[in-house]
Amino acid sequence: AFAKLIGKSAALDQVQKFIVKVAGTNTTVLITGETGTGKGVAAEVIHQLGPRRDLPFVEVNCGAIPENLIESELFGHEKGAFTGASQRRIGVLERARNGTVFLDEVGELPLAAQTRLLRVLQKREFERVGGNQTQRCTARIIAATNRQLEAAIEDGTFRSDLYYRLNVFPINMPSLEERGKADVMLLLDHFVQRFAHEMDKEITRIDTPAIDMVTAYHWPGNVRELENVVERAVLLADGGVIHGHHLPPSLQMNRYAARGESVGAFESLVQNYEIELITDALKDT
Repeated sequence: AFAKLIGKSAALDQVQKFIVKVAGTNTTVLITGETGTGKGVAAEVIHQLGPRRDLPFVEVNCGAIPENLIESELFGHEKGAFTGASQRRIGVLERARNGTVFLDEVGELPLAAQTRLLRVLQKREFERVGGNQTQRCTARIIAATNRQLEAAIEDGTFRSDLYYRLNVFPINMPSLEERGKADVMLLLDHFVQRFAHEMDKEITRIDTPAIDMVTAYHWPGNVRELENVVERAVLLADGGVIHGHHLPPSLQMNRYAARGESVGAFESLVQNYEIELITDALKDT
């Protein structure tokens, strides 16, 4: 089940221990962390390790569905409930049956949908949009967000009572920078093998400059960004070797940062320091 959660760092080990503790229960889980850290993968692992593993795992990206459709997507609607509702629609909570519903980016839910979701968590029941027949929800709820929900509560965009219902068992996914270079290298190797197999290529090695660039980079997009970088590099690679020039410019500019071994003229030192400052600013933005 942990085949997709690749890494040996202490931060990831702690996440795995939490997953093992909670997977066999029906406890609601809230997974937090930056974009691209693998929150969806963690939710899948919880489902696979639990007693519902053979039942449906239904994922909903709450930030990708228009506000006027999100309630219909979650709870379903009756025929004629609104303009365009030409037939009854079964929502995610019913389609999942006794399985798991994963609410990704739950912090993006509009307030009306938050109120209805709160009732589901409290009483395990809901009505379809435009309907009056109460439906039972027997699915397990796992939610995830990259927002600071405490701040959203303060500015009035997220209900505090829903937050406390979701935050029964919180799991924070560490950023790739927190996980360290060893995990970066393990993920790098995994993605190279995966994409080489998918593209029917034979990649035998990654040269030293490319490895230096990968390990020196701070990965603001986390695992997802690394995955995209490797896919691009494998696509561009010829001759079975990934070189530094196969990596995107954001990683290549690490080679221009001051290395400290040059002790030339004053003008050269100033220029190197200026390059380092500009490079750091570009990385941060």
